[in-house]
Amino acid sequence: MSCAGARSPYWAKDIKIGFSTINARAEEVDTKPAFREAFQRRRCLVPLDNFYEWKKTGTGKQPYAIALADRRLMAMAGLWETWRSPQGERIRSFTIVTRRPNELCAELHNRMPVVLKPEVWPAWLGEEPATVPQLKSLLVPYPSAEMICWPVS
Repeated sequence: MSCAGARSPYWAKDIKIGFSTINARAEEVDTKPAFREAFQRRRCLVPLDNFYEWKKTGTGKQPYAIALADRRLMAMAGLWETWRSPQGERIRSFTIVTRRPNELCAELHNRMPVVLKPEVWPAWLGEEPATVPQLKSLLVPYPSAEMICWPVS
């Protein structure tokens, strides 16, 4: 069994479809066939201490690291999947839920990952009951005032 970041839906005929489903747009995560079932049954958290975005410049792209201002670990909203190859190999994968960015990230990119606050983790993980509208209401931009970013090489 292997694990990959590119998400291949269980129903895909070829693993290559995972490269086109690497991110799930929050606006359509409950209706797009590639994500609908995982949104209903296989939500996860993706822990990290920061993530990167690349800002277009006149000479190329400048990478930036983005973190919580207090430098705590954060968790992105994710969806996971298990795909079986025709040869029977089981591959586990996940996708990150993205949305329109907060003010800080908007300076760098037109999308950002959904970072969930710890108090909503139980609802996102299905440990507490939540309706589709309640789950979708969690997919909001993390407050800019609680994040920092800096250029990296």
